[in-house]
Amino acid sequence: MPNVRQRKKKLKPASARRKSRRLASLAPRSANSRRHPTTAAAEIARTRAEAEAAIADARKSHERLREAIELLPQGIVFLDAEGRYTLWNKQYAEIYSRSADLFAPGARLEDTLRIGVERGDYPQAAGREEEWIAERLAKMYQPGARHEQTLSDGRVILIEERLTGDGGVVGLRVDITELKQREASFRLLFDGNPVPMIVCALDGGRILAVNDAAVEHYGYGRTEFETRTISGLQAFDSDPPWATDRPGDEQAARTWKHVRADGSLIDLAIYSRELIYDEKPAVLLALMDITERKRAEARIAFLAQHDDLTGLPNRNLLRQQMDDILAHARRSSDKVAVLVLGLDNFKAVNDSLGHSVGDKLLRAVAKRLRSTLREDDALARLNSDEFAMIQGGLTRPEDAVLMSRRLLEAIGDPFLLDGHSVVVGVTIGIAMAPGDGDDSEMLLKNADMALSRAKNDCRGTFSFFEAAMDARAQTRRKIETELRDAVRDERLQPYYQPLIDLSAGRITGFEALVRWPHPQRGMVSPGEFIPVAEETGLINAVGGLMLRRACKDAATWPDEVRVAVNLSPLQFRTGNLLSIVMDALKQSGLSAKRLELEITETLLLEKSSQVLATLHALRALGVRISMDDFGTGYSSLSYLRSFPFDKIKIDQSFVRDLGANREAQAIIRSIVSLGKGLGVTITAEGVETEAELSCLRAEGCHEGQGFLFSRARPNEEIVELLRAQRGADEPDTVKARVA
Repeated sequence: MPNVRQRKKKLKPASARRKSRRLASLAPRSANSRRHPTTAAAEIARTRAEAEAAIADARKSHERLREAIELLPQGIVFLDAEGRYTLWNKQYAEIYSRSADLFAPGARLEDTLRIGVERGDYPQAAGREEEWIAERLAKMYQPGARHEQTLSDGRVILIEERLTGDGGVVGLRVDITELKQREASFRLLFDGNPVPMIVCALDGGRILAVNDAAVEHYGYGRTEFETRTISGLQAFDSDPPWATDRPGDEQAARTWKHVRADGSLIDLAIYSRELIYDEKPAVLLALMDITERKRAEARIAFLAQHDDLTGLPNRNLLRQQMDDILAHARRSSDKVAVLVLGLDNFKAVNDSLGHSVGDKLLRAVAKRLRSTLREDDALARLNSDEFAMIQGGLTRPEDAVLMSRRLLEAIGDPFLLDGHSVVVGVTIGIAMAPGDGDDSEMLLKNADMALSRAKNDCRGTFSFFEAAMDARAQTRRKIETELRDAVRDERLQPYYQPLIDLSAGRITGFEALVRWPHPQRGMVSPGEFIPVAEETGLINAVGGLMLRRACKDAATWPDEVRVAVNLSPLQFRTGNLLSIVMDALKQSGLSAKRLELEITETLLLEKSSQVLATLHALRALGVRISMDDFGTGYSSLSYLRSFPFDKIKIDQSFVRDLGANREAQAIIRSIVSLGKGLGVTITAEGVETEAELSCLRAEGCHEGQGFLFSRARPNEEIVELLRAQRGADEPDTVKARVA
């Protein structure tokens, strides 16, 4: 470090040199140069005036300089060649407010530093005071060098010093405390941020800095990162994410695909903002990994058009594929076959082996179907056990027959699933374009109708669509629409058929049978609309309406006569049958013991705990439970153990021609004997002849029902029958009146 005292000998200050010249001009002249006294005095006066003018100018310049530096926002200090204070502004004094009392013209910077160190004004000097002072003085004579100084109150000062021509120093001081705080905040938010962040140069995209999250997420080392450009991370060439017509604005996310150190690709939503980093234009990138989100979005998009279980197209995508195939067919003379395939016995596989095996079966079927079709054929899964196949480029319907036979053969082979050999068949419905329709919806609908026809006729085969099928479907749709209106307007009515005590010949009750008086078609047969009601779920509304009406009518009948109402198995599946029955009894005022509910063996096939619980709850109310159509099920006797029925109704198929059929007589005898042993009432349905009646009486059957006694009648006629029965004493007279 140059010694200040040594520099004094080497270089005399400019002000001292100017003063010497002025004094020399005022010195007495030699004898040889003496002039006239008057002339000499004038010259001395002139010289003094010039000197005073020069001094005045210097003072004015000094004042103007002071005024100028006072306007500066930075602190300014001037030191002479010996490191002494000559001039400083107010901002400089405010920056060093703790040391301002030491500032005075001629005071040495080294002395003020030493005193400040002793007072603790410079925490960076603690423990190394002399070394710190020496380093600080040395930096004064390193032109252009900039360094920072921390004061005891925590402020940070940026120092820049330059040498003047006469060996002095001009120092610049800037309070950068706020800037350092912003940098610290940036570092805190940058380095510790869990979101990967990268700072790169605005020009060229060279990576200047990365945070820990970026290092961890990408797998590159920090040094390796900083040898790359941002474009070097991209999987594909594209514009930088900060490309914009409005530089400096924060940019909304752009999606990029980057390559990690292990070669894997990741999708990123990149947010960018321009900033100054190390005094250079740069861009801060926040990188949000959206790889999983993109996968989820792709999965959602896939599932919108594909079946999740098999991966096959669903109905939506199938329609699009069909539209393309049909459009191509319209430009040529080709035909298009639409095949709808329904698996046979799939429900049995699910019920016996479980849904896991059922799912594996569906996947195996899809794979086998795909391997059977041509590459250009479209295949889709429509629902649980139905698939559809579209085949274009056909010249005749026989081509669809060949395909159907291949499919029947392929699916007919056993499937080995979890150690089980599973055999299922397939039934196929076929519609041909353009004959059976020229759009996807019509063709799928017609193929589905052909499938229903094939299932009804003979499973394990195929059936072509016929126009008559559509006519039947149109009729069914019309019945459904009109039935909904009839239920809503309560136009359906209960008709009642008497139940006769065969030993006494008296009416013991009535079975309520639903009737639909149609304004145009007259009385619509239950066999025509009940199947539609069950298929569409309207049976619940129909059954509820009949139950309420029957209870209301029966409440007006005399002599404790009972009313029997049929229940569909579908009514039990809603879960609210018990409350519906209770409401009907409450609203009508009918005693529960006068209500009899008839169920079929089909209901008990389900072996549902809910069904049995509902039946027991109904019986606990006092309602009688009757098994209808006994003998037509698969294991009727086993059902008698599952629930204590009050009545068994023998199906009319066993009653018909009973007098001449010994086998039927034996069956009737067995059922009556069984009923007596169980304490159950036995009622025979469909009694139409005197011979059948005689046989039933001879076997000891309790009740009879049929056209021999009466057809089903509206309620007003029932009231008349009961009045007539009240006034009659002889059973034959009663029977004649009932008939």
